[in-house]
Amino acid sequence: MSEPSWSERLLGGFRKTSDRLSENLAGIGGGTAKLDDATLDEVEDALILSDLGPSAAARIREKLAGKRFGLSISDTELREAVAEEIAAILRPVAKPLEITAFPRPQVILVIGVNGSGKTTTIAKLAHLFQEEDYGVMLAAGDTFRAAAIGQLGIWADRLGVPIVKGPEGGDPASVVFDAVKAATVQGIDALVVDTAGRLQNKRELMDELAKIRRVLGRLNSEAPHDVVLVLDATNGQNALSQIEIFKEVAGVTGLIMTKLDGTARGGGLVAAAEQDGLGRPGGGG
Repeated sequence: MSEPSWSERLLGGFRKTSDRLSENLAGIGGGTAKLDDATLDEVEDALILSDLGPSAAARIREKLAGKRFGLSISDTELREAVAEEIAAILRPVAKPLEITAFPRPQVILVIGVNGSGKTTTIAKLAHLFQEEDYGVMLAAGDTFRAAAIGQLGIWADRLGVPIVKGPEGGDPASVVFDAVKAATVQGIDALVVDTAGRLQNKRELMDELAKIRRVLGRLNSEAPHDVVLVLDATNGQNALSQIEIFKEVAGVTGLIMTKLDGTARGGGLVAAAEQDGLGRPGGGG
């Protein structure tokens, strides 16, 4: 059996959101309606209620109006047209995280607030890279929480990959420095770094990430090669504010949204793609 495509994986994770959107769109115009301003207003409201956000909803409304305004449209045709426009928003940002850096290692900073599924996501990334025959190392840069260090250590043991860690409360930049040096010596392809995500003290977080970037820059001017933000899909539109903050403090290059398969609030992924051009759907966990 062939591996599911990106679109198929996305639809699987997006199922509850898709069902909710279908419910919100159902009955607009009573089965078949002329796509006039009143109907478009209802469609736009349904999209916003489905957590796609006002910007994406307005874009989809505009696209529908441009293609079908004044024409009759059935419920099925409307759902298909909306799905097509959502896919058009998501498709351009569905870029794989590829290991291309030279010299090695490729340094991937993973950021996100506690509870977002960050540690599990790091483990999934490490496993994915292993499946692609890359050497992987983990770095426990979230030294603020002993639990984070311990959890990452457990995943490293399960995956059989090396991990660099320091004491609780230690300097994250020192951990990252040691990890890059070790990865270079060992010929590691991908170094995945866990970092703190304490938004309640934004200045401290900014300083910490800035220091990590300075240390990396001294070792490799291209590092970090990727800065991936992990978001919990159950937060819906509230996740968008996290994107803005983390973009400011860390220069986010990619987004992984977790728990899509456990919520009907995955519309936030569409909103993020429309607002920030970021998006990598994750699974559960």
